Amino acid sequence: MIYLDNAASTWPKPPGVAEAVKEIVANNGANPGRGTHKMAMQAARVVARARSAVATLFGVRNPEDLIFTHNATEALNMAIFGLLKPGDHVVTTMLEHNSVRRPLEALRRRGWIEVTYVQSTENGIEPEKVRAAFRSDTRLLAVTHASNVLGTLVDIDAMTEIAHANGAFCLVDAAQTAGSFPIDVTRSEIDLLAVPGHKGLFGPQGTGALYIRPGLELEPFLYGGTGSHSEEPDQPLERPIRYESGTLNTPGLAGLAVGAEFVSQIGPSAIGQHNQALIQSLREGLESLPGIKFTGPGRGEPRADLLAFSLRGVDSTELAVLLSDQYEIAVRSGLHCSPLAHQVAGTLDEGLVRVSVSWFNTENDIRECVAAIRELADFLRDG
Repeated sequence: MIYLDNAASTWPKPPGVAEAVKEIVANNGANPGRGTHKMAMQAARVVARARSAVATLFGVRNPEDLIFTHNATEALNMAIFGLLKPGDHVVTTMLEHNSVRRPLEALRRRGWIEVTYVQSTENGIEPEKVRAAFRSDTRLLAVTHASNVLGTLVDIDAMTEIAHANGAFCLVDAAQTAGSFPIDVTRSEIDLLAVPGHKGLFGPQGTGALYIRPGLELEPFLYGGTGSHSEEPDQPLERPIRYESGTLNTPGLAGLAVGAEFVSQIGPSAIGQHNQALIQSLREGLESLPGIKFTGPGRGEPRADLLAFSLRGVDSTELAVLLSDQYEIAVRSGLHCSPLAHQVAGTLDEGLVRVSVSWFNTENDIRECVAAIRELADFLRDG
């Protein structure tokens, strides 16, 4: 299988990720932070290694400000439900994934909050439009770093500056950029950063993290056992246990540590450059196809590690199924859990085919993908 669905989950993983998971499952089933025996202490060290590795990638000075979750969706929900209170106003954008939109809409339906969606183009968001959306009661700006449909990048430094100038917090969804774009939460003054472990950090599924800046306190998303202060009815105040009730995914975090260290060794910039070159090759190979329409930034412009397109007269889902069944090529079709971005692109009815790459893809993968799409496009139009 030529795997080109890395925006959903990266595959394959770096050497050592699977072995790290297997080591924990086979040789250490203890709960981290839930005992003083040797196995529990070793499990705690595994978690600490993962926390340090991920914190290092994003300029987090104190690893205890990094909270482990099961995915970026949980991290975003933890931030949104933990921060917002009745009467708050939120500014967000038309580029957002449902992992941002749906929790905001759930709170809006309860009558807790009001939400303003800033209009976007396929080329990005105008900071002035974001600034104009703020009100005196705006508490949060929730913004993606890159659209998972359009590939459009957002200037995070500009977003945090606007939020802070208006007395609000900034939540960044880095699902499509973590690991292949440099992100420094300290330099960019990011208040809340949600990252998946299973995408650009090359960890297993079931891993993710939320960075919460020092001094910012959220209402915990979960309450329960934390391994300490067991005599108290209230949730502990100290990080990270305040936000990590219950048993962590220790095998997954063992693999995440290896994946994050792999990214640090190569460098997000180098990974991003590799991915950008493949995406540009893909675009160049497809752009002469009759009726093709690309979304997002133009040729040669920076974008996330993906390219989505439609072909006039060709159903996107049928094309993706045939690529898998006849050519062993995995891509994604449909709405990608981001209907707002499809509204921007004008593709809400028909959807798009999305090709997304990672460090382990090659130019040959792209050549084979281009050749297959060209053959199928001719066949589907003729048939």
